[in-house]
Order: sequence, then structure tokens, then C-alpha cells
Amino acid sequence: MYKMSEFSSLTGLSKETLRYYSEVGLLEPVYIHPTNRYRYYDDGSYLLALLLGKLRGLGFSIQEMKEVMEDESFFQLEKLLRQKKERIQYQLKELQEQVEDIDEFLKSGRE
Repeated sequence: MYKMSEFSSLTGLSKETLRYYSEVGLLEPVYIHPTNRYRYYDDGSYLLALLLGKLRGLGFSIQEMKEVMEDESFFQLEKLLRQKKERIQYQLKELQEQVEDIDEFLKSGRE
């Protein structure tokens, strides 16, 4: 088992993030010492923490991450990743159109 500080170093998730994830039910410690309240994590927690870090890096919201974690088979993960990809592609298209609008506006100002 890993103390929170060790676990934080291993996973790259800050202690504050670990506390928050525990508070919202995303990643709870496997054991909390009854007297000193130290939080402990295990190897299974490590894998889940890495997954959460990756999902957060991909722009998943807390609610989306909860959906993934609630489906222990991770059956919905591929579906959610595809949906996220489609949203990002749509946003990229919109941003590209904005860039083109800016270019046109700048061009018209020079003429």
C-alpha cells in the first residue's frame, strides 16, 4: 500500500486532486487509518489513477470520468472516447472557420 504522498508522486496526481477525486467518488483510498486519517492506495488504485489522469488530459469532465468509472467493464469507454473525438473535431472546424473569418476581416481592412 502507498501513502497519499507516495501515491501522488507515482501517479502525477496532486494530493489536492486525490482528495477531490475521493470527495466526488471517483477514486477513494482503499484504507484510511482510523486515528491519523492517513489515506492509503493500492496497485488497483494506481491503474485507476492513471486512467483518470489520461481522461482528464483528454479533456473529460468529472461527470464523464464518473461514467467511465461506474462502468467497471469499461464498455462505454470506447463510445465516450469517440464522442469526445467528434466534439473536438467539430470545435477544430469552428475554430478554423473563425481563423478564416479573421483573415478575411484583416484582408478587407487593408484594401
